[in-house]
Amino acid sequence: MTSPYRVLTQNALTGAWLSTALPVTELEFGPELSGPGTLSGTLSPRLAAFSTSLVDPGTTFIYVEAAGQIQWGGLVWDVRVQGNDYQIEAASWSSYLMKRFDLDGEHGGRGPYTYADRCQVIRNIWTYAQSIADGNLGVVVDSTTSTSTIGTPDDVYHSYWYDTKSLGDQVDELVSDSATPEYTCSTEWNAAKTGVVKRIRLGWPRLGARRQDIEFSSGVNIVEEPEEALAGDDYAQVVIGTGTGDGSAKLRQISAVRNGRLRLEAAVDYPQVNGNDILKQRVEYERAWRQSLGSIEQVVIRDTPAAPFGSWQVGDDVYTRIHNAWTSYTGWCRITGWTIKPTATGGPQAVITLKPSWMFQYGGV
Repeated sequence: MTSPYRVLTQNALTGAWLSTALPVTELEFGPELSGPGTLSGTLSPRLAAFSTSLVDPGTTFIYVEAAGQIQWGGLVWDVRVQGNDYQIEAASWSSYLMKRFDLDGEHGGRGPYTYADRCQVIRNIWTYAQSIADGNLGVVVDSTTSTSTIGTPDDVYHSYWYDTKSLGDQVDELVSDSATPEYTCSTEWNAAKTGVVKRIRLGWPRLGARRQDIEFSSGVNIVEEPEEALAGDDYAQVVIGTGTGDGSAKLRQISAVRNGRLRLEAAVDYPQVNGNDILKQRVEYERAWRQSLGSIEQVVIRDTPAAPFGSWQVGDDVYTRIHNAWTSYTGWCRITGWTIKPTATGGPQAVITLKPSWMFQYGGV
């Protein structure tokens, strides 16, 4: 049976279409929360006339289309040959910033930043990156604004030309804490279907919504027994976080709660964090994550009316019911990403990554 999914590739500099029906098998792709999302697959040159220039790593856009709509888009980063097959790995638009740096300082004069809206700083980073010759992907960043700020008069946020932190790491720093903006990458045809719209969707105070109309449930649409994480080695209700500096000058923040359990501590180093406000938020988020003992981190579902493929989006809270011999779990879980497997045995599957909804604090609510 012919797959309803079509894979296309395009030259990232010229825009020329390289292939409109790339023969990809074992295709897997999907987005993620505050990250690029990934694609993987296998090219079998025996299936069609093939040239490695169709998937030249680092300079090729790749898209997945179904029912006339682009489902995913990104950049090919890795192609590995094994026998007659080529293993492809790609990541969506924000992955490009991991290969770019602030060579001019302060994002080309757009900084430094004091009480700056993090959404605007993200836009500045993209504007700077795409203003350099041969660096314009054509990515559009949402005009979303937020009340989540970075930098104070005593702790100004800088982007120095001599810093080796990538622009991608800078964006991660802006969205990695609680009560900060979120983003995801999306791709679609333009209205005339003559070009591709590459977008960074910014969410404030959040992406997604609490969904009352869909659910993930054992015996309904969950097709594999999910693993319940009960890792005492990772658990802690006290987290000590350190940032830049040495000795007694090293930045340190502690997040601690008492919750009726034996006190367990964890130390985490953030060597690139140079502000106490950022470090404090990072440590609080880490502590919340480490307290999620007994969470469901992933479910595998089929396409059913309980949660049809395409009905959910990154950031949605979905009520999840897991019942088997060892696990009885019900609660709201937040979708932090997924991978579609169109050719999975028995029919298409979606592997959905989850985190407990209570872990997230949405600013402004």
